[in-house]
Amino acid sequence: MTGVLSVEAMRGSYRRVSARRAAAILTAALVLAVLMMLDLTTGPSGMPLADVLHGLADGPRGADRSIATILWQLRMPQTLMGALVGGCLGLAGLQMQTILGNPLASPFTLGFSAAAGFGAALAIMYGGLVPLPSYLVIPASAFAMTLVACGLIYLVARLRSASPEILVLGGIAVLFFFQSVQSLLQFLASPEVLQQIVFWLFGSLLKSTWTSVAVTGAIFLASLPFVLRDTWALTTLRLGDANAVSLGLSVDAVRRRTFLIVALLTAAAVSFVGTIGFVGLIAPHAARALVGEDHRFALPLSALTGAIILIGASVFGKFISPGAAIPVGIITAVAGVPMLFAIIARRGRNGGV
Repeated sequence: MTGVLSVEAMRGSYRRVSARRAAAILTAALVLAVLMMLDLTTGPSGMPLADVLHGLADGPRGADRSIATILWQLRMPQTLMGALVGGCLGLAGLQMQTILGNPLASPFTLGFSAAAGFGAALAIMYGGLVPLPSYLVIPASAFAMTLVACGLIYLVARLRSASPEILVLGGIAVLFFFQSVQSLLQFLASPEVLQQIVFWLFGSLLKSTWTSVAVTGAIFLASLPFVLRDTWALTTLRLGDANAVSLGLSVDAVRRRTFLIVALLTAAAVSFVGTIGFVGLIAPHAARALVGEDHRFALPLSALTGAIILIGASVFGKFISPGAAIPVGIITAVAGVPMLFAIIARRGRNGGV
């Protein structure tokens, strides 16, 4: 009888914990929705909430052409792109920290951001040789170079092993390589071209278009089934390699699959809007603090948290500089420093990092 009561008590406790975790995800989704609406109301021209609601209801072909143009052609792509980029980086960041077992890891640890920056700089300098418009050449080049970086590290992992140490060392090598060649291009560039390269590296949602929203959204949705398939595997991996292997998990295979998904999500995130740091580092920690290590809850919450951080940065940038919105990459970098110190202090109190 006591055993039955104990089992029932455990089930009740599990249901309560699951309900709290689901409530945290729902709350994050509501916060994101509010921030996205606020982002649509802010900007150089300003727009009251009532006009935004009417514009959304009327659609892109609404009677008031000024509202329809501002809302659907300018602000909506930027807001949706911010949510998608933040979601990609938050999701990729949690997976990266899990497979590397490193709380300070992020998608940029493996040099993907530096590779994208080099690709963009290359396209800005020499894209005129390609008979295509620059708004296609630059993101395509950034995306391609990100996949090249992925291929280099994956080759190292295949030749040696997919252990965290090998992945980190390969990533650091790729990071410094692409940063050095990126600096070389900046040194060789003319002042006008250098200005374009630096602006791209800042990370700005002003580059967003419906095409970038469609491509990034498609990659994000295409990655979700593979992420969801490995949810339990990633949760098990948090127990340590030895325990995961004892439970029948192919650790190296999971790391390789996750590594490729992280590369794809990071490429989709940074190819169109430029380098945006700290989101993939901060969002996973916030998610774990709220729902723990169960990746069924941590993965969606990390994606939502990343979107909240980026949309919040966009709103903040418009508030402090209405005439010329500050690039979100600058805001996330500045705000990420105190967040990072808070994470280190919190984990230090809990007994380590």
